[in-house]
Amino acid sequence: MRYHRRSLRRMRGAVAVEFGLVAIPLITLLLGIAEFGHAFYEYNTMVKSVRDATRLLSAYDPTDTTNYPLAQAQCLAVYGTTGCTGTPLVTGLTTNMVVVCDQVNTTGCSGQYKNVQTNPAAETINLIEVSIQGYQYNQITGFFNLGNMVFGDISCVMRQVL
Repeated sequence: MRYHRRSLRRMRGAVAVEFGLVAIPLITLLLGIAEFGHAFYEYNTMVKSVRDATRLLSAYDPTDTTNYPLAQAQCLAVYGTTGCTGTPLVTGLTTNMVVVCDQVNTTGCSGQYKNVQTNPAAETINLIEVSIQGYQYNQITGFFNLGNMVFGDISCVMRQVL
């Protein structure tokens, strides 16, 4: 009976050592899953906000400068509202990162947005593109050193309904 008690005490020490060895990779794996999930959440949030901003602009004529809601669309992409109020949807996102490309606004754009021909027999259409460029990822842990990771351009193109 005595021998059995001693071996149980020795086993407790072995279990603690084994747990210590397994805990380090397990915690690293859990932190990696959390960081990846956070990055995916930020990316998905920006994709949805760009889509909403593009949808807003697609209903307006870009040549009508008095009624074209360019600034409101940029605010919608960053804050989720057209009034630029509240906190940004994603930490570090600013309206300067939102680029609008249409038949009037062509700064920082590539491609054709006015009178795009879908096929030779069809009518021509005008396109609107809203993109977020140069967003630097804000990590939730400092463990993986992802602070310098910059997302690729997030963009959406829609047909303008005029």
